[in-house]
Amino acid sequence: MTDHLFQDDAYLRDATATVTGHTQEGGIILDRSIFYPTGGGQPGDSGSIHWDDGATRIATAMKAGQGEIALVPAEPHALPAVGTEVQQVIDWERRHRHMRMHTALHLLSVVLPLPVTGGQIGVDRGRLDFLMPEPPEDRVALEEALNDLIQSDAPVTDRWIDEAALDAQPELVKTMSVRPPRGVGRIRLVRIGEANRQIDLQPCGGTHVARTAEIGRIGISRIENKGKQNRRVHVHLD
Repeated sequence: MTDHLFQDDAYLRDATATVTGHTQEGGIILDRSIFYPTGGGQPGDSGSIHWDDGATRIATAMKAGQGEIALVPAEPHALPAVGTEVQQVIDWERRHRHMRMHTALHLLSVVLPLPVTGGQIGVDRGRLDFLMPEPPEDRVALEEALNDLIQSDAPVTDRWIDEAALDAQPELVKTMSVRPPRGVGRIRLVRIGEANRQIDLQPCGGTHVARTAEIGRIGISRIENKGKQNRRVHVHLD
């Protein structure tokens, strides 16, 4: 398995690693990764890796099975051999915007406490789909409630529980389309707020800011009708 360094420290911008393999498609597998792999609505990180006699730009990162992460080069390039030590560097500005948006979408699921049927995170924009027969009556009030939570500057932390503990608290799972990954024996929970003043708690493997005020102001662009029971809420970073 690849050691997921981004889950221990989402602010880690560079780190050394050792090449442990390659995928048939030309991906580079490392023993530890600061690159978040595409999943849960969050895009994979981009950046670069460097080694003694070479370097290559990384377009994205993907899950490669058995807990491994494959870095996908941006263009055809001679790959570093298995056993090579590399320096990995992520595109920090892009990652940080994903972190801000991901945390904002968790807060959106608080001000709209409805089942989530889908979602997508982008650099400037994001969206959540809700099981919502009728749209909110006051979009402006919804936007202000979201920004009030952001400006509360609540801490964002994580902890791990075993799968049995999650089974005993099924209400923690808000997303109907993406289920927490199973098979590794534990589930990561992301909490917004203090233990005694909790705003949100849900399973999540993505990257987040350390405090909500770091998100900055969020605007609600529009709310779309995506079916009889489904509404799509679009948000953007101001």
